[in-house]
Amino acid sequence: MRSIWAVATNTIKQAIRMKVAAVFLILLLVLLPVMGFSATGDGTLKGRLQTFVSYGLSLTGILLSLLTIIISIYTVASDIEQRQIYTVITKPIRRFEFLLGKLLGVILLDMILLSLFAAIIYTITVYTPKFVNTTEIERMQVNNEFFTARASLTVPPLDVSQEVEETYKKLERSNELPENVPYEEIIARLTMQKQLAKRAADVGQILTWEFNNVEPLDEYMFIRFKYDVAVNPPDMQVYGRWIVGDYQYIKYGTESKTRIHDDVYKNSVRDFHEIVVPAEVIPEHGRLAVAFQNYPLNSTVIFFPPDGIEVLYKADTFTSNFIRVTFLILCRLIFLACLGILASSFLSFPVAILLCLVLFSTSCFSGFVIDSFGFLGENVGIIYNYTLKWMVRLLPQFDKYNPTKFIVPGLLLSWKALAGCAAVMVGIKAFLLLVLALIIFSFREIAKIIV
Repeated sequence: MRSIWAVATNTIKQAIRMKVAAVFLILLLVLLPVMGFSATGDGTLKGRLQTFVSYGLSLTGILLSLLTIIISIYTVASDIEQRQIYTVITKPIRRFEFLLGKLLGVILLDMILLSLFAAIIYTITVYTPKFVNTTEIERMQVNNEFFTARASLTVPPLDVSQEVEETYKKLERSNELPENVPYEEIIARLTMQKQLAKRAADVGQILTWEFNNVEPLDEYMFIRFKYDVAVNPPDMQVYGRWIVGDYQYIKYGTESKTRIHDDVYKNSVRDFHEIVVPAEVIPEHGRLAVAFQNYPLNSTVIFFPPDGIEVLYKADTFTSNFIRVTFLILCRLIFLACLGILASSFLSFPVAILLCLVLFSTSCFSGFVIDSFGFLGENVGIIYNYTLKWMVRLLPQFDKYNPTKFIVPGLLLSWKALAGCAAVMVGIKAFLLLVLALIIFSFREIAKIIV
């Protein structure tokens, strides 16, 4: 352990002397405060804070990721190319201790730098409202929708498989199936149509959703929704009656022991909106119903997209959520450090940098890359499905666990979700990269004996 620690401290000293590290650190130290004072967003206090946190965390994550890749590769590759490793491995230190020391040094440096810049972002974010002239309504909105950690309850996809199968058989009996269209594609189209019909409300019609285990920590909760319409209204706005409360009352009309929220709102279509609802409407058993009526004043069918309705309620504090988001960035840096150590164990510095940058970029857009395979031609799609697609799936999905997706809209990143991400990204994928690096480096020929 003493040998590993000695290599780790030397790695940190070596990284500090690198000019590229100094450039990255100066950029962050200068740009973060500048963005804190210059970010305006949509002109509101909430928009300003969201813009700063989004850009600040993104910039910190990207620059520290690049710095991690460069340092983890350079510390190993430079020691080999400059033959400094000869003076190390001739001492009582094994090769695995050398690599583990390098990795430990990079991770410790990442922890120090990430803690520093996360503290800067947090401090600027928390103290910005005290130096900005805003109204009491804006401050309340920020506290309810940004300085919070809200759990999100969404509506699961509706099971319409039986209806789809019946419709398919009916079309088959009447010879109305489209020609030269595969069975899977027809089923997918019918499923989409049936699910859309379940999410559509004609004039006067009511849609009802059920949410279980709703346990807010605050006196308010929020209904977040987005409309779409069959025919655009003149002012691009529609009326909607929202009823929130006990499921038994809304569904069956039985007597409710809790308050029922019942009000009409006029909102623009194809935009997300939030309704503030008092938490006292939630019954003791936590089974909440949300009903929407297409108000008779409208003259068009209203339907909700798949992500068009969710219930948000406070489940934790902004500070705790910010700490978990910081750990999420650290998981990414640990994976990249292991990737850099692996690449430097058998590749030269330029090639290792290129490989890591390609894999890092792919991981940042892995969700888009995987989804794009479905739009390829049939023959090409089969090739990619059994080759490159699975290679991409082996990489961590950085876009799925993007910190800004949680902290900017005030959504909860639970400890359970963080632990799951860490277990996969660090405990499995990063660990496998490290084991592979140790195996390759143990058999690598460092120097040739010339007689």
